[in-house]
Amino acid sequence: MSDKSTSAKPYAVQRTDDEWRAALSPAEYQVLRKAGTEPAFRGEYTDTKTHGVYSCRACGAELFRSDTKFESHCGWPSFYSPLAGDSVEYIEDRSLGMKRVEVRCATCGSHLGHVFEGEGYDTPTDQRYCINSISLRLQPDEDAAPEA
Repeated sequence: MSDKSTSAKPYAVQRTDDEWRAALSPAEYQVLRKAGTEPAFRGEYTDTKTHGVYSCRACGAELFRSDTKFESHCGWPSFYSPLAGDSVEYIEDRSLGMKRVEVRCATCGSHLGHVFEGEGYDTPTDQRYCINSISLRLQPDEDAAPEA
């Protein structure tokens, strides 16, 4: 995926490039498998307040809960913590002439976004997982009320 450091980890869900292309839309493939970025403020989940679990759009692994989602006004859904420490993996990203930390699904290796620290958000972790909406699928809680 792009010019980032790669993981040596074998993923539980593995597919060939052709299989990923067949399973994902072209836009999903570009973000999830080629580490692209969807346009800011256009993603399906940027402003949603629905309660539930956000899963990887590529493999269905559970990644984030809505109760860790917060409004960062950055243009992408933001979370302060993944669902479980091992649900995502972190890859050093030196593209764009800077050092960032890429966040990938630990089950299939798909690109989700990046995590940033020390930005001063009033969250329990002082972290912002800036995640592409197109990388996620929201499963609303059974008792979740529809958004107003």
